[in-house]
Amino acid sequence: MTSEKTNATLSFDDKTLELPMRSPSLGPDVIDIQKLYGQGGVFTYDPGFTSTASCESAITYIDGDKGELLYRGYPIDQLAEKSHFLEVCYLLLYGELPTAEQLNEFVPRVTRHTMLHEQMAYFYRGFRRDAHPMSIICGVQGAMSSFYHDSTDINDPWQREVASIRMIAKMPTVAAWAYKYSIGQPFIYPRNDLDYASNFLHMCFAVPAEEYVVDPIIARAMDRIFTLHADHEQNASTSTVRLAGSSGANPFACIAAGIACLWGPAHGGANEAALNMLREIGTVDRIPEYIARAKDKNDPFRLMGFGHRVYKNFDPRAKVMKQSADEVLGLMGIENNPTLQVAKELERIALEDPYFIEKKLYPNVDFYSGIILDAIGFPTSMFTPIFALARTVGWISQWKEMIADPTQKIGRPRQLYTGATHRDYVDVENR
Repeated sequence: MTSEKTNATLSFDDKTLELPMRSPSLGPDVIDIQKLYGQGGVFTYDPGFTSTASCESAITYIDGDKGELLYRGYPIDQLAEKSHFLEVCYLLLYGELPTAEQLNEFVPRVTRHTMLHEQMAYFYRGFRRDAHPMSIICGVQGAMSSFYHDSTDINDPWQREVASIRMIAKMPTVAAWAYKYSIGQPFIYPRNDLDYASNFLHMCFAVPAEEYVVDPIIARAMDRIFTLHADHEQNASTSTVRLAGSSGANPFACIAAGIACLWGPAHGGANEAALNMLREIGTVDRIPEYIARAKDKNDPFRLMGFGHRVYKNFDPRAKVMKQSADEVLGLMGIENNPTLQVAKELERIALEDPYFIEKKLYPNVDFYSGIILDAIGFPTSMFTPIFALARTVGWISQWKEMIADPTQKIGRPRQLYTGATHRDYVDVENR
């Protein structure tokens, strides 16, 4: 909840406006400019909306200076250590950690919805075999409204609930089948006796010819990746979901819009870019060359996996992810992997080099998550689909909150127009 406090005074030309200020439960005060145009006839100009609150939300909070991420008030490191993904899903969806009884009811509800409509298997076969898995899951997610139209009425709270559970449950199957299709292997159906992360790994790596047993350390690392990526305030893809939802679009279409936005290399594709960079560097002895390039303002090269748009301190998710990376790589006995050696040395330099410290370029969650996913056996093309799988619950939670907000309106950003002024049409023969 926010509370109103003293007004802010804005003076320009011969006008003076009193704009209400609001205080959030955490974070800086906000100047409410909803009536700025109506009272003053002016807009604000804020490319990227970096100084604009687009909504009121009680789901996720980030303090970039402190390096803090809270889900419904709970620190991310506590949730990653003590909780598991489906419990976090419940927290994000309903606002509180579940009781034992609530959790025992919620987990089977999700598990029983993991199957996809059988006709969707034919839908996959319409894609080229070499299609990027992100393009497949974007298309399949959008198509869900054709298969599950009994849960597309956004004005019906029960249909919203059913759609939410369905998407959380089915996204691992959607992503795993996209992977299987891309490598030419048969689809593996979900198993209700496995937990959420283990089920996803089984659908990705099992084959009909032999038994596949999920290692609990790998499953735990996968579950942590899901938890750490579940929500992240009003980022680009979440804002896209809210913007699409503000038009009244069905929930499946809204999440498909979020997936499309996440595909961008500046957003969900960052962990893929970070691993590709480590492979490009190749060996530890080449690191000084790339460090010098990163410091050269005239060189377009950028160190991927360092720094963050919001965090000006160590990414809190990165600390947990680093621990998982050590566990997974230790289990697999690949501590001497050249890519890992490059990553460790690059991390050491970033934490000691004055240039990195001054610029606050700490390793972020993408730096470590790519290393873990690569060690587990995923190709880089699957990194962003896994991100989308994890973020689905955050998108849904934000969408549900927006739908229930009585003050929400259709998104309609303004612009600073710099084009031609009024011109009269000239016939083609006189131009």
